[in-house]
Amino acid sequence: MAPSAMSRGKDNWIASLSEAQPVPYWLEDPGKPAAEPALTSAETCDLLVVGGGYSGLWTALNAKERDPQRDVVLLEGREVGWAASGRNGGFCAASLTHGLPNGLTRWPGEIHKLEELGRRNLDGIEAAIARHGIDCDFERTGEIDVATETYQAWELRDWHRELQEKGLADGIEFLDADAVREQVNSPTFEAGLWDRRGVAMLHPAKLAWGLKRACLRLGVRVYEHTPALDLKSYGAGMAVRTPYGAVRARKVALGTNIFPSLLRRVRSYTVPVYDYALMTEPLTADQLASVGWKNRQGLGDSANQFHYFRLSADNRILWGGYDAIYPYGGRVRAEYDDRPETYAKLAGHFFTCFPQLEGVRFTHAWGGAIDTCSRFSAFFGTAHQGRVAYAAGYTGLGVGATRFGADVMLDLLDGERTERTELEMVRKKPLPFPPEPFAWTGIALTKWSLARADAHGGRRNLWLRTMDRLGLGFDS
Repeated sequence: MAPSAMSRGKDNWIASLSEAQPVPYWLEDPGKPAAEPALTSAETCDLLVVGGGYSGLWTALNAKERDPQRDVVLLEGREVGWAASGRNGGFCAASLTHGLPNGLTRWPGEIHKLEELGRRNLDGIEAAIARHGIDCDFERTGEIDVATETYQAWELRDWHRELQEKGLADGIEFLDADAVREQVNSPTFEAGLWDRRGVAMLHPAKLAWGLKRACLRLGVRVYEHTPALDLKSYGAGMAVRTPYGAVRARKVALGTNIFPSLLRRVRSYTVPVYDYALMTEPLTADQLASVGWKNRQGLGDSANQFHYFRLSADNRILWGGYDAIYPYGGRVRAEYDDRPETYAKLAGHFFTCFPQLEGVRFTHAWGGAIDTCSRFSAFFGTAHQGRVAYAAGYTGLGVGATRFGADVMLDLLDGERTERTELEMVRKKPLPFPPEPFAWTGIALTKWSLARADAHGGRRNLWLRTMDRLGLGFDS
């Protein structure tokens, strides 16, 4: 592209953001339910769930479905679904391990069991959505991992062969350049791997709100605008203090995502990484035809710094990812949710991928914190002689995996040995992150090294190879 044309293109990309509201598209839905009242008294219950995102909601719902007589209370510091559960891309994946490459590297001996449990978990989500009448635009269309460089196309082909050899390729199809562009038309696509059944698209906020309604119908007492301030032993149970009241419970499940855990010893296992997304205006029929996308799959590219993108129910394109921002000290602050320099970068990448959509405007631009851990997939544990359970570290795949995590927490609290609790993934924890400034330095160096690998044919430098040997490498 000539310099003058590149300048005009950049100006157009920036102009596409002129009307973008810095709020999550999903949370502006007119069907958003009113918040439940805050707790202003003393409560007692069998099970207290802390956190009103997917992790807490699935835990409360599954607890009541296991035992309708169990008395369950759920506390949410703000409103159900307002944080990561209402800000994500709406990809609901079967994978419990942040993708097959990560799972196969870390748990090769139980990867077949993990994949089976993941498929059953996604089936369970689909069944629960139907059983409770949750209108969340659920579409089990699958996902295509696309290559945008020649070396990535070779890697995808080799990876597909390896999956076939290991008996892990069921429902996964390799697409060459012509085949992938027949599905979604971009001049940047060189190949793809289509997982036909392992991923569903949905409206993430509607899922959270639907789970809340289901919990209320089953008798869960939900209190919003009620942060849990501390957690202490109380007789044979636990006590949690809130600003205007308190809850005494026999058992407690913590689903607080990236927000500081009530168990201080758990905090060093996660750090916040800020992720950002754009949403376009609805595409016209001609614009949609120019892209194709008749099968409405989710897409993600194969780079280390990757994009994820998908169609909404009203044919908008959500375009997110690439920048992953770690704030020094691991602080979680509202001002980090908005990052114009990342929005500008994402807009440029969008029109490079879909030049035929020049002139499309973005209506929403937002960000939010993801809780990640050093193995890039969830970890679990108990405290206070088994009266408290926790799950955290989902690293962006919590839309689906949190339901599995909810069942793990309930198994642990009930003292049951199950196929879930026997997993090495459940029994062992990741390495904790070091204190500052080492955490920030290590994360910054890793991010720089991943970007360098993307620019140099995927070649991993000494730092990344060392991280791989230590079990801290990222296999996307």
